[in-house]
Amino acid sequence: MSNHAKFVLAGVMGWPIAHSRSPKIHNYWFARYGVAGSYVPLPVEPRRLDAALRALPALGFSGCNLTIPHKEAALDFLDQIDPAARRIGAVNCVVVDQTGALIGRNYDGYGFIASLREAAPAWRAADGACVVIGAGGGARAIVWGLMEAGATEIRLFNRTRARADRLAADFGAPVAAFDWDARHEALAGAGLLVNTTSQGMVGQEPLDLSLAALPESAVVADIVYAPLETPLLAAARRMGATPVDGLGMLLHQARPAFRDWTGVLPDVTPELRAQIVATL
Repeated sequence: MSNHAKFVLAGVMGWPIAHSRSPKIHNYWFARYGVAGSYVPLPVEPRRLDAALRALPALGFSGCNLTIPHKEAALDFLDQIDPAARRIGAVNCVVVDQTGALIGRNYDGYGFIASLREAAPAWRAADGACVVIGAGGGARAIVWGLMEAGATEIRLFNRTRARADRLAADFGAPVAAFDWDARHEALAGAGLLVNTTSQGMVGQEPLDLSLAALPESAVVADIVYAPLETPLLAAARRMGATPVDGLGMLLHQARPAFRDWTGVLPDVTPELRAQIVATL
């Protein structure tokens, strides 16, 4: 149901939070769709997360997004957790229902798959193995998204093998963990390669991965969006693979959250993307 009759208040909780592009994204949509509302940054220290979440109904918020370091901790403070967020083990969207209850959801996996389909329309989850680098929260959301999309083989690599083993055990088939040293050869026959680590981000070392065994027909995605083209994506472009930057995931995960709060499912327009790119 649309909330056009009231002023919709939402925001993003994190610590720190000044860097977040989410206010620019959502306020663009408020203006574009003529919805009366505002989306604000909410700097919340970890020790105050429970109190901050519980204050949302009293302050008239329709909900909020959660970012680092609150995505996992919020599971302990919400009234309901949807199955995707429970399986992923993290929440990135909170909805305040009509009774004031707090409902936790996770749209990161949805955002990732939507960004893939936008940038690489021919990609299909079952066409070749999916290779995922990393085993943190981002990896969990992406593995869930790939499984929902129909992936039949997900090869998981992390510098610390134990973390990869835990993720694989949590999700089961089609996810399998492998030793870090096997990552180069594991690209053979892959239809998708995803970097879910911070390697390649501004100020970080590039991801140590040779693409020599990767088919030219593969899609290569990176959840990093600063810089927009990481060394991994530049290497993918040079070899003829299809690169997918991390900005699409950020933009698309925001769509269902905006819908939950306003009743309007917004579009990711070229104008919006350009506005966010200008901030990078």
